[in-house]
Amino acid sequence: MLASSFDLSRWNALHLQRVEQALERWIPLAAPAGLAQSMRYAVLDGGKRLRPLLVMGAREAVASQGAESLAEQSVRDDAALRAACAVELIHAYSLVHDDMPCMDNDVLRRGKPTVHVQFGEAQALLAGDTLQALAFEILTPLADEVDGTPPPPLLQARLCQLLARASGHAGMAGGQAIDLASVGQALTEAELRLMHRLKTGALLQASVMMGAACGQASQASLAALRCYGEAIGLAFQVVDDVLDVTADSATLGKTAGKDAAHDKPTYVSLMGLERSRQYARDLLAQALTALDDSQLGQTQALRALAHMVVDRSH
Repeated sequence: MLASSFDLSRWNALHLQRVEQALERWIPLAAPAGLAQSMRYAVLDGGKRLRPLLVMGAREAVASQGAESLAEQSVRDDAALRAACAVELIHAYSLVHDDMPCMDNDVLRRGKPTVHVQFGEAQALLAGDTLQALAFEILTPLADEVDGTPPPPLLQARLCQLLARASGHAGMAGGQAIDLASVGQALTEAELRLMHRLKTGALLQASVMMGAACGQASQASLAALRCYGEAIGLAFQVVDDVLDVTADSATLGKTAGKDAAHDKPTYVSLMGLERSRQYARDLLAQALTALDDSQLGQTQALRALAHMVVDRSH
């Protein structure tokens, strides 16, 4: 089925409702010295929730491949919801820290003041730290914290492994380190691609693989989904670089033009605007080809999400 015949808006609304309700439930209402308020401010009521949607789309795709009992389906669906929320918490914590004066020093995020502007730098640092810890707490629930059976321990461990590796030195944090060290530097295309595959792409790819881990997909299907996630992860950053020079702050919900202002290497600065746009389309084609190769039956949502990543305006 073509992405154009798939009702992404309806599919998004269904899954976003579940994710938002779960985040509202799992992010504490009370924590010492106002910490809960800064945590909830950082996560709730904002964001595209692309990473949770990729988790849910991949879970849907692999669920169609294996025969699951109703009880097993319920457990794996709960694991996928937990993975979706966990990856969003990691993403939110990274934004809180990235916006701080010691990093990008940004004052606007999702159309509102950044967490350190609203609550102060120390509180923002603690909010990010706590969101990171909460992500792994959500992935490893105790028996009395779930309605029914908790996800199997091996699945819990696999989800934690995927998220930790995508977040650490071989993923998001490593990419951010390269980014900070590259200000004012002339990177090659290969060096820029590595930076973005780590900083942005790793967590997007992990979102796909965490959803896939909640099913019983073949090794060939998993390999194809890994290629899809890699292509989408890089495409997202290419489009981000394009929007940084073509959209305004009100549209983006964050400060426009900050990459050029900070003398950061981007795809636009390296390749030019039109070549960057074409590269994003090439990556979209790679992602869709990977889904064809996956031999999975229910990939409509993943296809539509790929188009959404490349065609977005903010």
